Amino acid sequence: MTIDWTQFTPLPALMGGLLIGLAASLYLLGSGRVAGIAGIVARPLLAWRAGRLRGEGVRLLFIAGLLAAPWLWQCFAPLPAARSSAGTGLLLLAGLLVGVGSRMGGGCTSGHGVCGLSRLSLRSLANVLAFMGAGLATVFVLRHLL
Repeated sequence: MTIDWTQFTPLPALMGGLLIGLAASLYLLGSGRVAGIAGIVARPLLAWRAGRLRGEGVRLLFIAGLLAAPWLWQCFAPLPAARSSAGTGLLLLAGLLVGVGSRMGGGCTSGHGVCGLSRLSLRSLANVLAFMGAGLATVFVLRHLL
């Protein structure tokens, strides 16, 4: 295995990690909830309780930030090229499997990996080990056995 040093970009990776940590912290402080994307997006967009909208402002701002991020990035640098050798059907199947896994695991990579591990959650550790192991096994099978 060799590293393509021309594609090694530690500064943008560090900045991205810091921004994700900052966003997760601000979301926790603003809403009292963990910033798991699957949980934020999966709930109905408008949850009504006792005749009034409760706790949706911070969540809607978080979703707006996710949608605005690519445009903000373009102010400073060109967006990286999106490319995939997989067909549309395989991408749809992969997305479906990620969604099912997120529901079965009670959260997604951002919820368990970023927020859960930082709170020293054993449940999140088990989930992170499971989805990292599944990812490693999938790459191994697709790249070396098929």
